[in-house]
Amino acid sequence: MRNAYFVYSPEQLGYKFSDSHPFNHKRLTLTMDLLKSVGALAEDDIIPARMATDEELLLAHDATYIDVVKKAGHGQLSPAQCENYGIGTEDTPIFKNMHEASALLVGGTLTAVDCVMEGKSRHAINLGGGLHHGFRGRASGFCIYNDSSVAIKYLQQKYNARVLYVDTDAHHGDGVQWSFYDDPNVCTLSIHETGRYLFPGTGAVTERGNGDGYGTSFNFPIDAFTEDASFLEIYEQSMREIFEHFKPDVVLTQNGADAHYFDPLTHLYGTMNIYQQIPKLAHELAHEYCDGKWIAVGGGGYDIWRVVPRAWSYVWLEMNDLPYPTGAISDEWLNKYQPEAPVQLVPTWEDPLDLYEPIPRTEEIREKNAQMMKKALQIIQKEQS
Repeated sequence: MRNAYFVYSPEQLGYKFSDSHPFNHKRLTLTMDLLKSVGALAEDDIIPARMATDEELLLAHDATYIDVVKKAGHGQLSPAQCENYGIGTEDTPIFKNMHEASALLVGGTLTAVDCVMEGKSRHAINLGGGLHHGFRGRASGFCIYNDSSVAIKYLQQKYNARVLYVDTDAHHGDGVQWSFYDDPNVCTLSIHETGRYLFPGTGAVTERGNGDGYGTSFNFPIDAFTEDASFLEIYEQSMREIFEHFKPDVVLTQNGADAHYFDPLTHLYGTMNIYQQIPKLAHELAHEYCDGKWIAVGGGGYDIWRVVPRAWSYVWLEMNDLPYPTGAISDEWLNKYQPEAPVQLVPTWEDPLDLYEPIPRTEEIREKNAQMMKKALQIIQKEQS
């Protein structure tokens, strides 16, 4: 069995709202070319995404909503007619063939699921996925269909799997959480910037699940300006305790790359260090608890030039037990993309040492985050005592 498959089709780049929209899947091309520049991604590693069927989309979306998305993408509905469905808004404008483009992103994640669950590979990645804000009958936050919600339902129905969903995007994974809020066989873990300052405004520690699902929703809302040490402290403790508490059959990780200092839409002070450590621990625990069954998707990440390609490369490198590159990024990659980039590209795999000025409130923020984590894990810790 091979270590991993990389799910990608050029048509995934068709998920595009406009040239100026912050959600830009050119990130996929930048990441793949960066991996190829270090010899880490070969043609036989890549398998094409398929388009999700309507029946599969119905696992997590309403038929009426799917019909609206189809009609809007073919020019049959105006933005005003779509407003109640979250489409035609500033965040999620209508674009041509939006149903087909969205269904392909979902199908990419389902392709990754089948690779892992049918034993074709231990791990699989669909960086085109990770659209965690989509709801059953409404688009939200750049997300039309929610590929992770569909994939988890698919994992349950086709493979009878107990699923742990881990979301390290700076924005709360609200769409996935609410899809499984009362389901005891799906556990959601989200580490995100507090909703006091950032969309979607949800993800408090008190959101713990409902009914039979109480105690299977875990939220870790961290303070603005949180740095690596505090982020990783929360990540490591929460991951270890929740894996042991829930004991999943498979783990699905959403790898938004927008907790970095450079990201234009968030207020966190992460560096490349967190993006090296996030996949390492996910990989370790997947082997410890899930026989290696690990599916990864993309997500947020709005500095597509300086952050996302490096951050996402680490997930693929980790899946394949490849050493992380250090030092200079290849001149070929830099020379290819610098003329297009509106910012000066970072020429090394590491961030510059003087990335930002020291924060005077570092210890205060870290202590506040530690208290939050303690509260968020109370359900588990009560059971242990």
